Amino acid sequence: MNRLKNVSENRVEAIILCMALFSGLLVSAQPSNDNCSSATEVCANQIFSLTNIGASASVCANCEDDFNYCFDDQNSIWMTFTTNALGGDIQVDFSNLVFALNPGQDNELQATIIQAATPCDASTYTQIGNCVSNAAGNFSLNAIGLPALTKFYIVVDGDNTGAGVTSAAECSFDLILSGTGIDRIASLIAISPQNGTYCLNETVTFNATITDCPDPGNYEWYINGVLAGATAIPVFQTTALVDGDVVSVQTSCYLLCPETVSDVGLSNSVISFPVDAGANQTISPGSSATLNGSTTAGSIVWSPSQSLSDPSSLNPSATPSVTTTYTLSATQLGCTINDQVTISLESEIFIPTTFSPNDDNINETWIIEGMEDYPNASVKVFSRWGQEVFESTGYSDQKAWKGDSKRGQLLASGVYYYIIDLKGEDEEVLKGSVTIIR
Repeated sequence: MNRLKNVSENRVEAIILCMALFSGLLVSAQPSNDNCSSATEVCANQIFSLTNIGASASVCANCEDDFNYCFDDQNSIWMTFTTNALGGDIQVDFSNLVFALNPGQDNELQATIIQAATPCDASTYTQIGNCVSNAAGNFSLNAIGLPALTKFYIVVDGDNTGAGVTSAAECSFDLILSGTGIDRIASLIAISPQNGTYCLNETVTFNATITDCPDPGNYEWYINGVLAGATAIPVFQTTALVDGDVVSVQTSCYLLCPETVSDVGLSNSVISFPVDAGANQTISPGSSATLNGSTTAGSIVWSPSQSLSDPSSLNPSATPSVTTTYTLSATQLGCTINDQVTISLESEIFIPTTFSPNDDNINETWIIEGMEDYPNASVKVFSRWGQEVFESTGYSDQKAWKGDSKRGQLLASGVYYYIIDLKGEDEEVLKGSVTIIR
């Protein structure tokens, strides 16, 4: 029995020692809210963890701490709240009190609620509700019928009375403020339209309507739970909806103690059907190609229609005079979906066999028609003895050969040989001769 008693006593002593050490570490940290002007803002139904450990008292006539209702101020800390638009009753619940256990230190809290006609001027203070002067455990403050939109203060300090007490109590605790006078009206947000029906790739505009939401923040928009954008105004546009997508939105209300409100939205219907204009094709000038369109839609049309045999057929014959991109437009249930195909014309290259660089301003350079379609082509010209006299990557009228050598010397009349590599896929290397006539 003695052994058990000693063990129990040792455990108590150890706990007291740990608490004393803990409180000793906090003594040096002075709370920022140990004066009225820096009171901590508290709001409804949220836990605030507070302490008066290290708080100091201001002693002066009519200064912030100069009050004596049910207790004399010692080392007060201050909290403040503002009643809602209706006013009413409030309750302040204190729990989880942990006292510093230094020798000669009191272990009771004191607390009350006051109203100040002039902020932090003790001559204007009025006590509101009950006053607690000897709380060693959980306790509550209550006030009835408080006016609307009015600021009040909660003051807490440590008792400093009783036999053997040499210093005021210091304590850490939790505080919860509740009641009809402080409770917030539930904020609401709703998306419109909901459960809409749209066409694929249609621009859809969603609007958010909020009620009872002071100071709304940015609006975060989600598609199937994935953030799709954030807006400063309650409007969101998207062209990325597919069938069954759920659009939702959330924002925060109140600058003090913000609350998140959201609308999960409903799924949206998106009308979609397959549309395929077929693969791109390359044809020779003057020839035709068959367009290979496909769709399940009941109505189709090709554009432009001028070079098509039947623009309302899925498989018209196309005879373009230039490279042309055709659009297949398919319509069903009021929605139109497009797809495109390009019919390219092979470029015809005309290579002159002669030119006359003789300063008569006629046929002065070797102009090769059609080379503009091959910007990466290489052109090389050689003498009859195989000496390279001209080379160019890319060939245009501006780069055309003038009948001179690489050093700029005029070349003699005669036959020269060329190699033209078009550098294109499936393109042949062109070889031949050209004659300079002077």
